Amino acid sequence: MRILLTSLCLLAAPLASAAHAACNGTNLFAQMAAEDRSRLEQAAAEQPFHQGNLFRATKGDQQITLVGTYHLGDPRHDQMLAAVTPHLDSATTLLVEAGPEEEAALMAAVAQDPNLFIMPDTTLPELMEPAEWQTLSTAMTARGMPGFMAAKFQPWYISVLLAVPPCMMAEVQAQASQGLDHRIIDAAQDRDIPVQALEPYDTVFTLFDSFSRADQIAMLRASLAIEDQAEDYITTLADSYFAGDSQLIWELMRDISLQMPGYTPEQVEQDLEKMEQALLVTRNRAWIPVIEAAAAKGPVVAAFGALHLPGDHGIPYLLDQQGWTVTPLE
Repeated sequence: MRILLTSLCLLAAPLASAAHAACNGTNLFAQMAAEDRSRLEQAAAEQPFHQGNLFRATKGDQQITLVGTYHLGDPRHDQMLAAVTPHLDSATTLLVEAGPEEEAALMAAVAQDPNLFIMPDTTLPELMEPAEWQTLSTAMTARGMPGFMAAKFQPWYISVLLAVPPCMMAEVQAQASQGLDHRIIDAAQDRDIPVQALEPYDTVFTLFDSFSRADQIAMLRASLAIEDQAEDYITTLADSYFAGDSQLIWELMRDISLQMPGYTPEQVEQDLEKMEQALLVTRNRAWIPVIEAAAAKGPVVAAFGALHLPGDHGIPYLLDQQGWTVTPLE
């Protein structure tokens, strides 16, 4: 599930030319046989709104601009920000997954209750085989977190950290506010446009709480199985985002997961459905009333991870089902 976690962290919840200078990953699609890529492209094309990062939704005189984002810094964001800015100029509200108030509330909650990230009753070495733990400890040390520190964190959080390869960790920490979401928020604040969150600040915790500890350890094992390709995955993810191909990333993730040893197709499909339901489907449905309520008061820009766009559970499709006319802007 490594590429799924990477995609969800960076395209659905919180790299790039500068990042590529530090990393040496290869785009997996460039290495793929033409017939295999064609098969994945055909699967992606079967989904509604499968291509693009920028859409317009209208109903009567109401207007929503939908922006699919990538949560880490990249010089290529300049072009996307230039495309979004004119829509901000006429917006009355900016909707994002988490605004400044929610980020501050999250930090305060973690300071008050470390158990949101820390396991109070056990450690990762106790939950994993010795060889697995040693591999994980080495992987986390390479990311700047010694094994004795990583041992106490919740498995889901370590899986999130594993989604970013070691070659990018310093850049991620240095550019924590340089993802497209934060840059759009800064542009909105410069224009005195109110910033409103699509969901409560603690959503991330309730999402991962829906996965058992055994499920979370299984995520760790799947991530470690392909640790040696971490740079390739992050490169492929970033390039695909800027090409507007987020659904294609999902199809690649499914294809790779089906080929992983030790997993049956039935297990893979069950795991994918569970993660998609928790991290995308449920959230998207909850966002629609928030988006429509804001749009009733004036033009809205809604910016969120790009994986929330494609498919029959995506925001454009759900708005279409509510009577909105949705068209691509790119």
